[in-house]
Amino acid sequence: MTKNPSSAEPVVDADALRDQVKLKYRDVATNPEQEFHFHTGRALSRRLKYDEAITSRISDPAVESFAGVANPFSLRDLQAGEKVVDLGSGAGFDCFVASALVGDEGEVVGVDMTEEMLNKSRALADDMGLNNIEFRDGLLEELPVEDVWADVAISNGVINLCSDKKKVMAEIYRILKPGGYLQFADIANSKPVPQAAVENIDLWTA
Repeated sequence: MTKNPSSAEPVVDADALRDQVKLKYRDVATNPEQEFHFHTGRALSRRLKYDEAITSRISDPAVESFAGVANPFSLRDLQAGEKVVDLGSGAGFDCFVASALVGDEGEVVGVDMTEEMLNKSRALADDMGLNNIEFRDGLLEELPVEDVWADVAISNGVINLCSDKKKVMAEIYRILKPGGYLQFADIANSKPVPQAAVENIDLWTA
């Protein structure tokens, strides 16, 4: 257990937490047909009201590892030509949706730390011939994106898995252009979390 000097809030060991997250989502990438404690795949995209005019054109292998918690595109329509960064892009589903929305003149960068997810998302983008997407290996706390590059940052159920959320938000602010948009979906709790629960890494990924 350590203290975040900027907030004095206790956080779990960041490296240990990342190892747990990678272990969990490695299976989502490589064995998406198994049962998880969260919903996945095309049925989930329908439940979250993604635009089926777009998702119906995305192949099943590109949807099967989707494990979001809501629909960040419901907050605002992406515009043609915008530059988008997906924070925790997984197997790429939200990037593929963003790619269709911003068009060939736009750009989409997906950032993820799980090798299996990156391998799958890159292969899928190649299979679909999507030339406006790039997937980069990196952490949300240290985004591999240049300053003031993005018009929009999106994220879907990932920021809650980061121990230092202030650092994540600082990185988002750094990469966004003035007047840029943050459109994210996540899990939040309005009640205080017991200290024992905060210290239990297993509960972070439960």
